[in-house]
Amino acid sequence: MPRAKNAVASRAKTKKILSQTKGQYGRRKSVRSNAKNSLEKGLLHAYVGRKLKKREYRSVWIVRINAAIRDFDMSYSEFIGKLHKNNILINRKVLADLAMNHPDAFKAIVDSVK
Repeated sequence: MPRAKNAVASRAKTKKILSQTKGQYGRRKSVRSNAKNSLEKGLLHAYVGRKLKKREYRSVWIVRINAAIRDFDMSYSEFIGKLHKNNILINRKVLADLAMNHPDAFKAIVDSVK
């Protein structure tokens, strides 16, 4: 009896890997072993990048809040401390958006904190 290699499944796996590495340079997109290594590394970078994105956005929000709060003669740390002290539960993302797009609403929050 001949040996069954299941060529259909192995070919499908190869096609899947090669289609995911489409657009890469040289043998990374056409040779299965190189493509597999390249794909694994790329997926790892994508995973790490998703975590870094959250970190970077938080720092952007902090910079925006700090820039807006300086107009009211207060530092960022003072402002956040007073927010917590007064039990005003607004996250940094919303505060940064208010500071940029709705200065009147941001001013009302600052006045309630002072």
